[in-house]
Amino acid sequence: MLWSTLVRAFSLLLFSQVVLSAVTFTNPIKNPDGSDPFMVYDGGYYYLLTTTWTNLQITRATTVAGLKTATPKVVYTDSNSARCCNVWAPEIHKVGWIHSSTRQLKATNAPDAWSIDGTVLTVSGTNYFVFSSFSPNNLQSLYIAPMTNAYTLGARSLLSEPLNSWERVDTPVNEGPVALYKNGAIYLAFSASFCWTSSYSLGLLKYNGGTVTSASSWTKTGPVFTSANGHYGPGHNGFFTAPDGQTTYLVYHATSNPNGACDGTRYTLVQPLYFHTDGVTPIWGVPRALSDSIPEPPTSAATTTTTKTTTTTTKTTTT
Repeated sequence: MLWSTLVRAFSLLLFSQVVLSAVTFTNPIKNPDGSDPFMVYDGGYYYLLTTTWTNLQITRATTVAGLKTATPKVVYTDSNSARCCNVWAPEIHKVGWIHSSTRQLKATNAPDAWSIDGTVLTVSGTNYFVFSSFSPNNLQSLYIAPMTNAYTLGARSLLSEPLNSWERVDTPVNEGPVALYKNGAIYLAFSASFCWTSSYSLGLLKYNGGTVTSASSWTKTGPVFTSANGHYGPGHNGFFTAPDGQTTYLVYHATSNPNGACDGTRYTLVQPLYFHTDGVTPIWGVPRALSDSIPEPPTSAATTTTTKTTTTTTKTTTT
């Protein structure tokens, strides 16, 4: 009887270890050319886009781990030198339109000026385009403009300038904005300081209500996510929600170069983003070590509960 119990306990433990190994992954997800990553989960697939410099590629897989070996598909390429200069920071947004890059959009009050890193922010059913461009103070800053459709913008407004010391290492920079939504709270994460430094990091704007396009409606904090565990210059991130519809994951790039990097040597990393007990305030943590086993995004709340119950039963039986 005792021997039978021990065998069953060992079998359950072995099964638990096999299951755990099947539902985790290790970083990096893409290396090289893992810069400026953006991910979504839709229709049973994870979709990953990164800066490849010469074209737009989408990689899809049914698991995050699967993205590491899936074959990317080129969805856009162009050899016309008039459409200057590099293809950067692609994103896709399911908001009823196909989302285009900033070089194809122009706010009604904007000069013909360099603008990059466009993203879509949705507040109370209204879509806004948030992007990086130079302010009248010649600072690379964040701007916001209401969207009439996928290719028409209203007037732009200055949302954030790099005025704090952590936003000005080597060169003052605010770029790579991306929206985060959690239980009614609305944020814009962004990247700060020059990417060719290890001080490239994430900052955060929190929407406090009021006029969305007014800088006074937002509160800035930072840096919230900085170099750690051999990953330097973590930034230009995205967020995606797990299949359970609840768990938030963070995707970002970093480099192993202690001096920072702004080229194709940057790699893509993914890890869960946790929240405080208020359910809305992010707990950023730090970039996790490449040796860490990261849990695959949960498929449903029921699956998560079942896994915990199975683990408890195993421990009871073993005891």
